[in-house]
Amino acid sequence: MESIIKVNNVHKTFGKNETQTNVLNGVNFEVQKGEFISLMGASGSGKSTMLYLLGGLDREYHGDIEICGKNISGLKEKKMSDIRLNKIGFIFQFYNLVQNLSVEDNIMLPIQMSHKNTSDYRNKLTDILAVTGLSDKRKAKPAELSGGQQQRVAVARAILNDPEILLADEPTGNLDSKAGSEIMDLFEKINKEKGITILLVTHSQKCSNYAGRTILLANGQVVE
Repeated sequence: MESIIKVNNVHKTFGKNETQTNVLNGVNFEVQKGEFISLMGASGSGKSTMLYLLGGLDREYHGDIEICGKNISGLKEKKMSDIRLNKIGFIFQFYNLVQNLSVEDNIMLPIQMSHKNTSDYRNKLTDILAVTGLSDKRKAKPAELSGGQQQRVAVARAILNDPEILLADEPTGNLDSKAGSEIMDLFEKINKEKGITILLVTHSQKCSNYAGRTILLANGQVVE
C-alpha cells in the first residue's frame, strides 16, 4: 500500500533553557492511503501537537514529515499553504463557523478564500449536504443548529474540496454521546465511501474503536 503520511524521528519542544519542555521525543509512524487511524494518549502526550505538525499549522520541529509524498519539513509557506488547501481537511473540537453566514456559505468559505469558481462546486455542495444530512438546513444559520449539526457543517466544509487526508482533533469533545456517535458514523462513512484517509486525535476509547488501527503516544513517543 501507498504511504500517505510518514513521520520520521520528529522532536518538538516548547520553551527555552530551564523552561524547555520536550513534547515529542523521536516520533516515528506511517499511515497508508485510505486508512482510518486513531491517535491516542494521555493529556500532554503530544497527540494534538503531532496533528498540528502534520497539518503544517506548527512549523517549528526537528525531523521529517512527508504528506502525500512531499517532505513538508522546511517547505516554504506558500507551498505548505497549497498543501493545506488542496490535500488536507481540518476538523476541530470547536466548529469555527461564521455565525452570520448560512450553512451552505460556511461550507463554501474555503473555496471562496482560495479564489476558486464557486459555481464549479454547486453540484458537489448538494452532494455533500446530502452525505452529511444537512440538505434541509442549507439556509440555516449556526445559531439555529444543534452542536452535532454544527460539527456536520464543519465536516462538510472540510471534505468539499476532496482532500486526501482528514485531520480531526477531538471532534466529539464538545458533543453529547448521541451526537458524538453520529459524527463518528459520518467519519466511518466518509472513509469507506470516499476513501479519504482519516487521522483522529481522541481520548475516547469509544471513538477510537471506529478506527482500523490505533497509534498510542506516551512520553512523546509511539509505544503501540
